[in-house]
Amino acid sequence: MKLKHKTMLGLATLAATVTLAASVAHAADLPDRIKKAGKLVIASQANYPPIAYKDPATGELMGLDIDLGAAIAKELGLKVEYQETAFAQVFSSLTTGRADIAMVAISDTAERQKVADFIDYMKTGPQFFTLQANAARIKGIADVCGTKVGASRNTNWPGQIAGWSKDNCEAKGKPAITVIGTEGSVDARTQLKTGRIDVAVQGSETLPYFQGMEPNTYVLLGQPLFAQETGIPVSKSEPGLRDAVLEALKRLQANGTYDKLLAKYKLQGSAMPAALNQGK
Repeated sequence: MKLKHKTMLGLATLAATVTLAASVAHAADLPDRIKKAGKLVIASQANYPPIAYKDPATGELMGLDIDLGAAIAKELGLKVEYQETAFAQVFSSLTTGRADIAMVAISDTAERQKVADFIDYMKTGPQFFTLQANAARIKGIADVCGTKVGASRNTNWPGQIAGWSKDNCEAKGKPAITVIGTEGSVDARTQLKTGRIDVAVQGSETLPYFQGMEPNTYVLLGQPLFAQETGIPVSKSEPGLRDAVLEALKRLQANGTYDKLLAKYKLQGSAMPAALNQGK
């Protein structure tokens, strides 16, 4: 029994040594400025549960991006620091080095790839929804034509909704959607409740959370309009950082950490293999 115990102890020590060696090797691939700082600075915007938000009771940051960002930093042998950043300032923060990467539930698009590389890690899609109080007249996605639809102007959704309206409403002789740009998903839900808009759009991954928080309030209309990739933007000037974060994320997917975090926030349906610049 003692020999077996020593053998198991030896294997555990060997595994720990291999893990440490791998962590050191991955850290060696990082830019010198990050290795010197010993931390990964992540631009975040805590207003998009369950992706990133603050605990109402404690004010503590929480959500998939918060936990996943910490796991990526740990995988790279770094501490993590979150920097609250306005959505409009995300790319300038990356360019100036105020932040190393950003995790703000940002869609990977060809246009955004012109200024940053994207490490894609989650599938989402714009989802129409309305209030249960409107369900008698807006019974499904076909009834969205001719309504006022609100979506965050910080996303590419307003333009996509307008395009959907042309193809599915105007082209079929139905009245067009009136697209209303909002200050974000919170504003869109507020305008929906106050009757300023009839329908709202936000990421399909967030709606189960709000349906749980506000039971018998929201009704989903059809399926997400299309699938799109959510990514982690990294400055194009630091390909070494991009590659290190991508490989760290792949390891988290391989060892099951990624799946556990998705399950924690009931986001299993948003899983995708980590990839680079997949957005269209």
